[in-house]
Amino acid sequence: MTEPPGLNDAERRLWRAFPTGTPVVLGDDRPDGPLPDRIVRAEVIGQLLLGACATRDGFVPAVRLRGAYVVGRLDLTGGTVPHELSLQFCRLVEIPKLANCETRQLRFSDCRMPGFDGGGLRADGYLSLSRSVIEGELGLSRAQLLGGLRMNEATVTATAPDRWAIFGGGLLVEVGCYMRDCEITGGVRFVGARMNGGLWMEGTRLVNPGRLAMDAQNMVVENTAEFSRDFHALGTMRLRSARFNGILSFSKATLDAGADDRMALHASHLHCDELLLWPIEKIRGRVSLSYSRIQLIMDHPSIWPDELYLNGLVYETLRGGELTDRLEWISRDKEFHLQPYEQLATWFHGVGHDNLARRVQLAKMRTRRRRLRPIPKAWNYMLDWTVGYGYRPWLAFAWFAALVAFGTTVFSINEPKPVKEPAERPVFHAFVYTLDLLIPIDTFGQQQAFDPVGWSRWVAYALVATGWVLATALIAGVTRVLRPN
Repeated sequence: MTEPPGLNDAERRLWRAFPTGTPVVLGDDRPDGPLPDRIVRAEVIGQLLLGACATRDGFVPAVRLRGAYVVGRLDLTGGTVPHELSLQFCRLVEIPKLANCETRQLRFSDCRMPGFDGGGLRADGYLSLSRSVIEGELGLSRAQLLGGLRMNEATVTATAPDRWAIFGGGLLVEVGCYMRDCEITGGVRFVGARMNGGLWMEGTRLVNPGRLAMDAQNMVVENTAEFSRDFHALGTMRLRSARFNGILSFSKATLDAGADDRMALHASHLHCDELLLWPIEKIRGRVSLSYSRIQLIMDHPSIWPDELYLNGLVYETLRGGELTDRLEWISRDKEFHLQPYEQLATWFHGVGHDNLARRVQLAKMRTRRRRLRPIPKAWNYMLDWTVGYGYRPWLAFAWFAALVAFGTTVFSINEPKPVKEPAERPVFHAFVYTLDLLIPIDTFGQQQAFDPVGWSRWVAYALVATGWVLATALIAGVTRVLRPN
Protein backbone atom coordinates (compact mmCIF):
# COMPACT_ATOMS: atom_id res chain seq x y z
CA MET A 1 0.00 0.00 0.00
CA THR A 2 1.30 3.43 -0.90
CA GLU A 3 1.51 6.22 1.59
CA PRO A 4 -2.09 7.16 2.52
CA PRO A 5 -3.25 10.75 2.21
CA GLY A 6 -3.76 12.98 5.22
CA LEU A 7 -0.60 12.09 7.13
CA ASN A 8 1.06 14.83 9.14
CA ASP A 9 4.82 15.32 9.11
CA ALA A 10 5.49 13.00 12.10
CA GLU A 11 3.30 10.24 10.65
CA ARG A 12 4.92 10.62 7.24
CA ARG A 13 8.37 10.19 8.78
CA LEU A 14 7.18 7.08 10.64
CA TRP A 15 5.61 5.58 7.49
CA ARG A 16 8.79 6.01 5.49
CA ALA A 17 11.02 4.67 8.30
CA PHE A 18 8.97 1.53 8.91
CA PRO A 19 10.27 -0.67 6.03
CA THR A 20 13.84 -0.44 7.31
CA GLY A 21 13.02 -0.30 11.03
CA THR A 22 14.70 3.11 11.38
CA PRO A 23 13.93 4.87 14.68
CA VAL A 24 11.90 8.05 14.46
CA VAL A 25 12.82 10.56 17.15
CA LEU A 26 10.29 13.32 17.74
CA GLY A 27 11.73 14.30 21.11
CA ASP A 28 13.85 13.05 23.96
CA ASP A 29 11.23 13.50 26.65
CA ARG A 30 7.64 12.47 27.21
CA PRO A 31 5.23 15.17 25.96
CA ASP A 32 2.53 16.10 28.47
CA GLY A 33 0.43 17.89 25.87
CA PRO A 34 -0.43 17.52 22.17
CA LEU A 35 2.54 19.31 20.64
CA PRO A 36 1.72 19.72 16.91
CA ASP A 37 5.01 18.33 15.64
CA ARG A 38 4.77 15.26 17.89
CA ILE A 39 1.22 14.07 17.28
CA VAL A 40 0.88 10.57 15.80
CA ARG A 41 -2.46 8.84 15.35
CA ALA A 42 -2.68 5.37 16.86
CA GLU A 43 -4.47 4.06 13.76
CA VAL A 44 -1.40 4.83 11.66
CA ILE A 45 0.77 2.75 13.99
CA GLY A 46 -1.80 -0.04 13.85
CA GLN A 47 -1.88 -0.01 10.02
CA LEU A 48 1.89 -0.29 9.85
CA LEU A 49 1.99 -3.22 12.29
CA LEU A 50 -0.78 -5.06 10.44
CA GLY A 51 0.89 -4.91 7.01
CA ALA A 52 -0.44 -1.73 5.38
CA CYS A 53 3.05 -0.68 4.27
CA ALA A 54 5.25 -2.66 1.91
CA THR A 55 8.46 -4.01 3.44
CA ARG A 56 11.94 -3.84 1.90
CA ASP A 57 14.12 -6.85 1.23
CA GLY A 58 17.25 -7.02 3.33
CA PHE A 59 15.75 -5.06 6.23
CA VAL A 60 13.70 -5.89 9.34
CA PRO A 61 10.63 -3.64 9.36
CA ALA A 62 9.56 -2.25 12.73
CA VAL A 63 7.77 0.66 14.36
CA ARG A 64 10.33 2.48 16.48
CA LEU A 65 9.00 5.78 17.75
CA ARG A 66 10.38 8.13 20.40
CA GLY A 67 8.82 11.18 22.04
CA ALA A 68 5.40 11.01 20.33
CA TYR A 69 1.97 12.15 21.53
CA VAL A 70 -0.24 9.25 20.39
CA VAL A 71 -3.90 10.14 19.94
CA GLY A 72 -6.71 7.66 19.40
CA ARG A 73 -6.68 4.03 20.42
CA LEU A 74 -4.03 1.56 19.37
CA ASP A 75 -6.30 -1.44 18.82
CA LEU A 76 -4.64 -4.70 17.72
CA THR A 77 -7.25 -6.98 19.32
CA GLY A 78 -7.13 -10.48 17.86
CA GLY A 79 -4.56 -9.49 15.26
CA THR A 80 -1.32 -11.12 14.17
CA VAL A 81 1.54 -8.64 14.25
CA PRO A 82 4.76 -9.87 12.62
CA HIS A 83 6.71 -6.71 13.39
CA GLU A 84 8.35 -5.23 16.47
CA LEU A 85 6.71 -2.26 18.22
CA SER A 86 8.93 0.08 20.21
CA LEU A 87 7.50 3.23 21.82
CA GLN A 88 9.81 5.30 24.03
CA PHE A 89 8.99 8.52 25.87
CA CYS A 90 5.52 8.48 24.31
CA ARG A 91 2.23 9.72 25.71
CA LEU A 92 -0.73 7.47 24.82
CA VAL A 93 -4.04 9.25 25.28
CA GLU A 94 -6.18 6.10 25.22
CA ILE A 95 -5.67 2.54 26.53
CA PRO A 96 -3.77 0.39 24.01
CA LYS A 97 -5.70 -2.81 23.30
CA LEU A 98 -3.68 -5.92 22.48
CA ALA A 99 -6.12 -8.52 23.80
CA ASN A 100 -5.69 -11.95 22.17
CA CYS A 101 -3.05 -10.52 19.84
CA GLU A 102 -0.10 -12.52 18.54
CA THR A 103 2.96 -10.37 18.22
CA ARG A 104 6.71 -10.15 18.50
CA GLN A 105 8.64 -7.88 20.82
CA LEU A 106 6.71 -5.02 22.48
CA ARG A 107 8.37 -2.05 24.11
CA PHE A 108 6.48 0.72 25.91
CA SER A 109 9.34 2.11 28.00
CA ASP A 110 9.25 5.56 29.63
CA CYS A 111 5.69 5.98 28.34
CA ARG A 112 2.53 7.31 29.97
CA MET A 113 -0.87 5.73 29.36
CA PRO A 114 -4.29 5.39 31.05
CA GLY A 115 -4.06 1.59 31.21
CA PHE A 116 -3.00 -1.43 29.16
CA ASP A 117 -5.21 -4.24 27.86
CA GLY A 118 -3.09 -7.32 27.13
CA GLY A 119 -5.47 -10.10 28.13
CA GLY A 120 -4.65 -13.21 26.11
CA LEU A 121 -1.69 -11.48 24.45
CA ARG A 122 0.96 -13.82 23.02
CA ALA A 123 4.38 -12.24 22.49
CA ASP A 124 7.28 -14.25 21.08
CA GLY A 125 9.63 -11.58 22.41
CA TYR A 126 9.50 -9.61 25.63
CA LEU A 127 7.02 -7.01 26.83
CA SER A 128 8.75 -3.98 28.29
CA LEU A 129 6.99 -1.34 30.38
CA SER A 130 10.06 -0.16 32.22
CA ARG A 131 9.84 3.33 33.75
CA SER A 132 6.37 3.81 32.32
CA VAL A 133 3.48 5.43 34.18
CA ILE A 134 0.19 3.57 33.88
CA GLU A 135 -2.79 5.40 35.38
CA GLY A 136 -5.22 2.52 35.29
CA GLU A 137 -5.29 -1.26 35.15
CA LEU A 138 -2.48 -3.23 33.55
CA GLY A 139 -4.38 -6.24 32.19
CA LEU A 140 -2.31 -9.33 31.41
CA SER A 141 -4.68 -12.18 32.23
CA ARG A 142 -3.86 -15.36 30.28
CA ALA A 143 -1.03 -13.53 28.48
CA GLN A 144 1.98 -15.53 27.27
CA LEU A 145 5.22 -13.57 27.26
CA LEU A 146 7.84 -15.91 25.87
CA GLY A 147 10.65 -13.36 26.07
CA GLY A 148 9.86 -12.17 29.58
CA LEU A 149 8.22 -9.19 31.25
CA ARG A 150 10.26 -6.09 32.01
CA MET A 151 8.70 -3.28 33.99
CA ASN A 152 11.50 -2.03 36.25
CA GLU A 153 10.83 1.37 37.86
CA ALA A 154 7.29 1.43 36.48
CA THR A 155 4.40 3.17 38.24
CA VAL A 156 0.95 1.59 38.10
CA THR A 157 -2.03 3.16 39.85
CA ALA A 158 -5.51 1.67 39.99
CA THR A 159 -8.37 4.05 39.22
CA ALA A 160 -10.54 2.89 42.16
CA PRO A 161 -9.97 1.13 45.52
CA ASP A 162 -11.81 -1.98 44.33
CA ARG A 163 -9.81 -2.25 41.10
CA TRP A 164 -6.55 -4.10 40.53
CA ALA A 165 -3.46 -2.24 39.46
CA ILE A 166 -2.10 -5.35 37.71
CA PHE A 167 -4.53 -8.09 36.67
CA GLY A 168 -2.46 -11.09 35.55
CA GLY A 169 -4.44 -14.22 36.36
CA GLY A 170 -3.08 -17.19 34.40
CA LEU A 171 -0.12 -15.15 33.12
CA LEU A 172 2.78 -17.14 31.67
CA VAL A 173 6.20 -15.51 31.64
CA GLU A 174 9.22 -17.30 30.26
CA VAL A 175 12.81 -16.09 30.77
CA GLY A 176 11.97 -13.84 33.76
CA CYS A 177 9.55 -11.35 35.27
CA TYR A 178 11.46 -8.21 36.28
CA MET A 179 9.49 -5.72 38.37
CA ARG A 180 12.23 -4.03 40.37
CA ASP A 181 11.75 -0.62 42.05
CA CYS A 182 8.13 -0.29 40.95
CA GLU A 183 5.43 1.77 42.66
CA ILE A 184 2.16 -0.14 42.43
CA THR A 185 -0.99 1.20 44.06
CA GLY A 186 -4.07 -0.97 44.01
CA GLY A 187 -2.77 -4.51 44.29
CA VAL A 188 -1.36 -7.21 42.01
CA ARG A 189 -3.31 -10.29 40.95
CA PHE A 190 -1.15 -13.21 39.79
CA VAL A 191 -3.56 -16.06 40.57
CA GLY A 192 -2.49 -19.16 38.66
CA ALA A 193 0.42 -17.32 37.04
CA ARG A 194 3.60 -19.15 36.06
CA MET A 195 7.00 -17.47 36.11
CA ASN A 196 9.47 -19.88 34.52
CA GLY A 197 12.45 -17.55 34.81
CA GLY A 198 11.88 -16.23 38.30
CA LEU A 199 10.08 -13.24 39.79
CA TRP A 200 12.23 -10.23 40.72
CA MET A 201 10.55 -7.48 42.74
CA GLU A 202 13.40 -6.00 44.78
CA GLY A 203 12.71 -2.46 45.93
CA THR A 204 9.09 -2.52 44.75
CA ARG A 205 6.26 -0.95 46.79
CA LEU A 206 2.83 -2.57 46.75
CA VAL A 207 0.29 -0.24 48.34
CA ASN A 208 -3.24 -1.47 48.98
CA PRO A 209 -3.95 -0.93 52.71
CA GLY A 210 -6.75 -2.99 54.18
CA ARG A 211 -6.86 -5.14 51.04
CA LEU A 212 -4.68 -7.54 49.07
CA ALA A 213 -1.33 -6.09 48.11
CA MET A 214 -0.74 -9.26 46.07
CA ASP A 215 -3.00 -12.20 45.35
CA ALA A 216 -0.81 -15.00 43.98
CA GLN A 217 -2.73 -18.14 44.87
CA ASN A 218 -1.55 -21.22 42.95
CA MET A 219 1.27 -19.25 41.34
CA VAL A 220 4.30 -21.28 40.23
CA VAL A 221 7.77 -19.72 40.20
CA GLU A 222 10.82 -21.50 38.90
CA ASN A 223 14.20 -20.34 40.13
CA THR A 224 13.86 -17.43 42.59
CA ALA A 225 11.13 -15.12 43.86
CA GLU A 226 12.75 -11.99 45.28
CA PHE A 227 10.50 -9.83 47.45
CA SER A 228 13.60 -8.34 49.02
CA ARG A 229 15.97 -5.36 49.27
CA ASP A 230 13.50 -2.69 50.40
CA PHE A 231 10.46 -4.47 48.99
CA HIS A 232 7.44 -3.01 50.79
CA ALA A 233 3.97 -4.52 50.94
CA LEU A 234 1.26 -2.41 52.60
CA GLY A 235 -1.62 -4.87 52.57
CA THR A 236 -1.91 -8.65 52.52
CA MET A 237 0.51 -10.85 50.58
CA ARG A 238 -1.58 -13.92 49.70
CA LEU A 239 0.57 -16.79 48.40
CA ARG A 240 -1.80 -19.61 49.31
CA SER A 241 -1.05 -22.89 47.48
CA ALA A 242 1.77 -21.24 45.54
CA ARG A 243 4.83 -23.27 44.54
CA PHE A 244 8.38 -21.90 44.53
CA ASN A 245 10.90 -24.31 43.03
CA GLY A 246 13.80 -22.38 44.44
CA ILE A 247 14.13 -19.50 46.92
CA LEU A 248 11.30 -17.34 48.22
CA SER A 249 12.99 -14.34 49.81
CA PHE A 250 11.64 -11.54 52.00
CA SER A 251 15.14 -10.50 53.05
CA LYS A 252 15.31 -6.84 54.16
CA ALA A 253 11.69 -6.32 53.11
CA THR A 254 8.76 -4.72 54.95
CA LEU A 255 5.50 -6.60 55.47
CA ASP A 256 2.73 -4.43 56.88
CA ALA A 257 -0.89 -5.52 56.83
CA GLY A 258 -1.98 -2.10 58.09
CA ALA A 259 -3.33 -3.59 61.34
CA ASP A 260 -2.20 -6.26 63.80
CA ASP A 261 -5.40 -8.29 63.35
CA ARG A 262 -5.08 -8.53 59.56
CA MET A 263 -3.10 -11.11 57.61
CA ALA A 264 0.27 -9.77 56.49
CA LEU A 265 1.47 -12.99 54.81
CA HIS A 266 -1.00 -15.73 53.92
CA ALA A 267 1.28 -18.55 52.77
CA SER A 268 -0.68 -21.65 53.75
CA HIS A 269 -0.45 -24.82 51.60
CA LEU A 270 2.71 -23.39 50.05
CA HIS A 271 5.55 -25.49 48.60
CA CYS A 272 9.02 -23.98 48.70
CA ASP A 273 12.63 -25.12 48.67
CA GLU A 274 13.90 -22.24 50.80
CA LEU A 275 12.03 -19.48 52.62
CA LEU A 276 14.00 -16.43 53.77
CA LEU A 277 11.52 -14.69 56.04
CA TRP A 278 13.81 -12.04 57.42
CA PRO A 279 12.32 -8.58 56.77
CA ILE A 280 13.99 -5.41 57.94
CA GLU A 281 11.59 -5.00 60.87
CA LYS A 282 8.96 -6.95 62.79
CA ILE A 283 6.07 -8.11 60.63
CA ARG A 284 2.92 -6.16 61.35
CA GLY A 285 -0.06 -8.46 61.06
CA ARG A 286 -0.57 -12.20 61.17
CA VAL A 287 1.39 -14.81 59.24
CA SER A 288 0.06 -18.19 58.15
CA LEU A 289 2.30 -21.08 57.09
CA SER A 290 -0.32 -23.73 57.79
CA TYR A 291 -0.05 -26.99 55.82
CA SER A 292 2.97 -25.72 53.88
CA ARG A 293 5.98 -27.85 52.97
CA ILE A 294 9.28 -25.97 53.13
CA GLN A 295 12.73 -27.54 53.10
CA LEU A 296 14.55 -24.64 54.79
CA ILE A 297 13.08 -21.80 56.86
CA MET A 298 15.42 -18.96 57.76
CA ASP A 299 13.93 -16.32 60.06
CA HIS A 300 14.66 -14.59 63.35
CA PRO A 301 12.74 -13.93 66.61
CA SER A 302 13.05 -10.18 66.09
CA ILE A 303 10.70 -10.28 63.09
CA TRP A 304 8.09 -12.77 64.30
CA PRO A 305 4.58 -11.31 64.41
CA ASP A 306 2.46 -11.64 67.53
CA GLU A 307 0.32 -14.29 65.88
CA LEU A 308 1.46 -17.20 63.71
CA TYR A 309 -0.46 -20.11 62.21
CA LEU A 310 1.79 -23.17 61.99
CA ASN A 311 -0.54 -26.16 62.09
CA GLY A 312 0.39 -28.67 59.39
CA LEU A 313 3.69 -26.94 58.52
CA VAL A 314 6.39 -29.47 57.55
CA TYR A 315 10.04 -28.46 57.26
CA GLU A 316 13.47 -30.09 57.13
CA THR A 317 15.72 -27.33 58.52
CA LEU A 318 15.29 -24.25 60.71
CA ARG A 319 17.85 -21.48 60.92
CA GLY A 320 17.97 -18.12 62.66
CA GLY A 321 18.06 -17.32 66.36
CA GLU A 322 18.75 -19.75 69.18
CA LEU A 323 17.28 -23.23 69.19
CA THR A 324 15.43 -22.47 72.40
CA ASP A 325 13.62 -19.60 70.64
CA ARG A 326 11.62 -22.11 68.63
CA LEU A 327 9.44 -22.91 71.65
CA GLU A 328 8.26 -19.31 71.63
CA TRP A 329 7.84 -19.55 67.85
CA ILE A 330 5.27 -22.32 68.02
CA SER A 331 3.61 -20.80 71.08
CA ARG A 332 2.58 -17.80 68.96
CA ASP A 333 -0.07 -19.97 67.32
CA LYS A 334 -3.10 -19.03 69.41
CA GLU A 335 -4.96 -22.16 68.34
CA PHE A 336 -3.54 -25.26 70.01
CA HIS A 337 -2.63 -28.15 67.71
CA LEU A 338 -0.44 -31.16 68.38
CA GLN A 339 1.29 -31.13 64.99
CA PRO A 340 3.53 -28.04 65.40
CA TYR A 341 4.94 -29.46 68.64
CA GLU A 342 5.43 -32.92 67.16
CA GLN A 343 7.13 -31.46 64.07
CA LEU A 344 9.50 -29.32 66.15
CA ALA A 345 10.30 -32.23 68.48
CA THR A 346 11.02 -34.44 65.46
CA TRP A 347 13.37 -31.80 64.07
CA PHE A 348 15.20 -31.47 67.40
CA HIS A 349 15.61 -35.26 67.50
CA GLY A 350 16.96 -35.20 63.97
CA VAL A 351 19.65 -32.63 64.78
CA GLY A 352 20.68 -34.44 67.97
CA HIS A 353 19.05 -32.24 70.63
CA ASP A 354 16.98 -34.82 72.48
CA ASN A 355 16.79 -32.65 75.59
CA LEU A 356 15.14 -29.85 73.61
CA ALA A 357 12.79 -32.36 72.00
CA ARG A 358 11.65 -33.40 75.48
CA ARG A 359 11.12 -29.76 76.41
CA VAL A 360 8.92 -29.31 73.36
CA GLN A 361 6.85 -32.37 74.27
CA LEU A 362 6.49 -31.08 77.82
CA ALA A 363 5.42 -27.65 76.55
CA LYS A 364 2.86 -29.38 74.34
CA MET A 365 1.25 -31.11 77.33
CA ARG A 366 1.23 -27.94 79.41
CA THR A 367 -0.39 -25.94 76.62
CA ARG A 368 -2.98 -28.67 76.10
CA ARG A 369 -3.74 -28.66 79.84
CA ARG A 370 -5.16 -25.13 79.69
CA ARG A 371 -8.08 -26.39 77.61
CA LEU A 372 -9.09 -29.27 79.91
CA ARG A 373 -11.95 -29.46 82.40
CA PRO A 374 -11.19 -29.06 86.12
CA ILE A 375 -10.82 -32.75 87.06
CA PRO A 376 -8.60 -33.78 84.10
CA LYS A 377 -6.69 -30.54 84.58
CA ALA A 378 -6.00 -31.40 88.24
CA TRP A 379 -4.73 -34.85 87.24
CA ASN A 380 -2.52 -33.25 84.57
CA TYR A 381 -1.05 -30.92 87.17
CA MET A 382 -0.24 -33.99 89.26
CA LEU A 383 1.47 -35.66 86.30
CA ASP A 384 3.46 -32.50 85.65
CA TRP A 385 4.60 -31.98 89.26
CA THR A 386 5.50 -35.59 89.89
CA VAL A 387 7.03 -36.91 86.65
CA GLY A 388 6.82 -34.04 84.14
CA TYR A 389 4.32 -36.06 82.08
CA GLY A 390 6.95 -38.79 81.84
CA TYR A 391 9.48 -36.51 80.14
CA ARG A 392 11.10 -35.75 83.53
CA PRO A 393 11.06 -39.08 85.37
CA TRP A 394 13.82 -37.87 87.67
CA LEU A 395 11.17 -35.74 89.41
CA ALA A 396 9.56 -38.92 90.78
CA PHE A 397 12.89 -40.03 92.22
CA ALA A 398 13.45 -36.58 93.72
CA TRP A 399 10.04 -36.72 95.39
CA PHE A 400 10.73 -40.28 96.51
CA ALA A 401 14.09 -39.32 98.03
CA ALA A 402 12.60 -36.36 99.88
CA LEU A 403 9.78 -38.49 101.30
CA VAL A 404 12.20 -41.23 102.36
CA ALA A 405 14.32 -38.67 104.21
CA PHE A 406 11.23 -37.20 105.87
CA GLY A 407 9.82 -40.60 106.88
CA THR A 408 13.16 -41.82 108.17
CA THR A 409 13.43 -38.75 110.41
CA VAL A 410 9.86 -39.11 111.71
CA PHE A 411 10.08 -42.80 112.55
CA SER A 412 13.50 -42.41 114.08
CA ILE A 413 11.98 -39.92 116.54
CA ASN A 414 8.73 -41.80 117.12
CA GLU A 415 9.31 -45.52 116.56
CA PRO A 416 6.31 -47.70 115.73
CA LYS A 417 5.29 -50.43 118.14
CA PRO A 418 5.88 -54.06 117.17
CA VAL A 419 2.82 -56.21 116.34
CA LYS A 420 4.63 -59.56 116.19
CA GLU A 421 6.60 -61.62 118.62
CA PRO A 422 10.35 -60.89 118.73
CA ALA A 423 11.19 -64.16 117.07
CA GLU A 424 8.82 -63.44 114.16
CA ARG A 425 9.65 -59.84 113.41
CA PRO A 426 12.72 -58.26 111.79
CA VAL A 427 14.81 -55.62 113.50
CA PHE A 428 13.19 -52.21 113.10
CA HIS A 429 14.96 -49.80 110.81
CA ALA A 430 13.37 -46.38 110.16
CA PHE A 431 14.82 -46.07 106.62
CA VAL A 432 13.65 -49.53 105.53
CA TYR A 433 10.28 -49.02 107.20
CA THR A 434 9.76 -45.78 105.21
CA LEU A 435 10.68 -47.60 101.99
CA ASP A 436 8.13 -50.28 102.78
CA LEU A 437 5.41 -47.63 103.22
CA LEU A 438 6.21 -45.83 99.99
CA ILE A 439 6.59 -48.90 97.76
CA PRO A 440 3.05 -50.11 96.94
CA ILE A 441 3.94 -53.76 97.68
CA ASP A 442 5.22 -55.14 101.00
CA THR A 443 8.85 -55.61 100.02
CA PHE A 444 10.88 -55.79 103.24
CA GLY A 445 8.29 -57.01 105.79
CA GLN A 446 8.64 -53.94 107.99
CA GLN A 447 5.18 -52.56 107.32
CA GLN A 448 3.42 -55.74 108.53
CA ALA A 449 5.64 -56.10 111.58
CA PHE A 450 5.31 -52.59 113.06
CA ASP A 451 2.38 -50.25 113.67
CA PRO A 452 2.92 -46.48 113.95
CA VAL A 453 1.61 -44.74 117.03
CA GLY A 454 0.28 -41.28 117.79
CA TRP A 455 0.74 -38.52 115.29
CA SER A 456 3.19 -40.58 113.23
CA ARG A 457 0.30 -42.82 112.20
CA TRP A 458 -0.96 -40.02 109.93
CA VAL A 459 2.49 -39.64 108.46
CA ALA A 460 2.48 -43.36 107.63
CA TYR A 461 -0.93 -43.11 105.97
CA ALA A 462 0.23 -40.13 103.93
CA LEU A 463 3.36 -41.97 102.82
CA VAL A 464 1.33 -44.99 101.69
CA ALA A 465 -1.06 -42.78 99.70
CA THR A 466 1.79 -40.75 98.21
CA GLY A 467 3.58 -43.92 97.17
CA TRP A 468 0.57 -45.06 95.21
CA VAL A 469 0.19 -41.63 93.59
CA LEU A 470 3.86 -41.54 92.57
CA ALA A 471 3.72 -45.06 91.14
CA THR A 472 0.53 -44.32 89.22
CA ALA A 473 1.89 -41.03 87.89
CA LEU A 474 5.14 -42.67 86.81
CA ILE A 475 3.30 -45.44 84.97
CA ALA A 476 0.89 -42.97 83.36
CA GLY A 477 3.72 -40.64 82.38
CA VAL A 478 5.81 -43.40 80.81
CA THR A 479 2.74 -44.68 78.98
CA ARG A 480 2.05 -41.18 77.66
CA VAL A 481 5.62 -40.87 76.37
CA LEU A 482 5.42 -44.21 74.60
CA ARG A 483 2.01 -43.36 73.17
CA PRO A 484 2.03 -39.55 72.81
CA ASN A 485 -1.13 -39.35 70.74
